[in-house]
Amino acid sequence: MSTRLLLVMFTLTGGLIMMTGPVRAEQDAAIYMAASSELENTERNVRDKDNTTLTPEDQKETKKDIKITAHIRKAVVKDKSLSIDAQNAKIITRSGVVTLRGPVASEAESKMLQKIATKTHGVVKVDNQLEIKAP
Repeated sequence: MSTRLLLVMFTLTGGLIMMTGPVRAEQDAAIYMAASSELENTERNVRDKDNTTLTPEDQKETKKDIKITAHIRKAVVKDKSLSIDAQNAKIITRSGVVTLRGPVASEAESKMLQKIATKTHGVVKVDNQLEIKAP
C-alpha cells in the first residue's frame, strides 16, 4: 500500500490503520535494527526533554556568551586531532559558564575540550558533562 494511499485513508477515517504484510514486516525490522544500533539514543533524548540538562537552545543571546561559544567552537573544529564526535560536542554558554555535552572518543578528548574552554577569555567556569563513548 502506498504512503499516499495510507495518508488519504488516515485522513478520511480519522484514525489509525492497522498494517499487515510486507510493509509491516519491513517496519518491524527497521525498528529492531534501530533499537540495537549504536546510534540509538532514546534514553539521552528523554533525559534532555525534562529541562534538567542544558541543550543548545539554552545558549544565552548576549554578545559575550555568543562570542565565547563561537571562540571555543572555532578552536575545537580547528584541532584535527579531535574526533568528529568531539568536534560536534554541544557548547552552551550562560553568563560565562560553559557547559560541554555530548559523546567524545576518550578521556583525553574530554580533557582537551575542557582545556580549550577554560583558556577562553571570559569563561568563568566549565561544566564538563562530556560522555566517553564505549569502544
